[in-house]
Amino acid sequence: MLNNIRIVLINTFHPGNIGAVARAMKNMGLTDLWLVEPNDYPSEEAVSRAAGAQDVLEAATIVGSLEEAISDCQLVIGTSARNRTFNLPVLDARHCAKKAVAEAQQGSVAIVFGRETMGLHNHELQQCNFHVFIPSNPDYPVLNISQAAQVMCYELWMESERDDTQYPQQEYPLHKEMGLFYDHLERVLRRTNFIIPQHQGKVLDKLHRYFNRSRPEKTELNMLRGILASIEETLDNKKS
Repeated sequence: MLNNIRIVLINTFHPGNIGAVARAMKNMGLTDLWLVEPNDYPSEEAVSRAAGAQDVLEAATIVGSLEEAISDCQLVIGTSARNRTFNLPVLDARHCAKKAVAEAQQGSVAIVFGRETMGLHNHELQQCNFHVFIPSNPDYPVLNISQAAQVMCYELWMESERDDTQYPQQEYPLHKEMGLFYDHLERVLRRTNFIIPQHQGKVLDKLHRYFNRSRPEKTELNMLRGILASIEETLDNKKS
């Protein structure tokens, strides 16, 4: 099941951190590393820090955007140490591992780590279903990215070793399928003038946040797409 859990690093600045994360992953049985626009990679420093995990580095997938890295995932969890201005369900590391391992039985799961200095941007965290944090000393809550990855990988390994994990019965849509739904929803809302170009505000951002948080099942998403298609058909008939 750990084969279905990928670790995604965004814009990693220090190549040594990439190697250290690869080592942390292999220590705990994970092998699927994705790199989104790394600052300096390939790198000898990354290989050196990886120690015996060069195979994880060599198999790493390098992409140009977070969307590419998570398009085929049904569950995306973003790591962040900072409070954000929007509400996203929050998990600690242990509960994150429980959810990730359970859903990895059905499809791909991504754990996303942001930049060393500023973490994930808000628009990246908005693409996630959950936000995970690692509780630590409030007087010094700063973890290096490889340390944070080690903690998360450890929890994932420990959860995968349990024999009483409850696996979900629901089938969830992939991230790219949710993206198609958002495009469809925006198109219909503009056609019905619910969204007015001059005064659209943050309606779409809030709707994205709502559906990412509520996580409709695949059958529910198909029903929502059917409703939108019905509205479009009614609008087309009125025009004719």
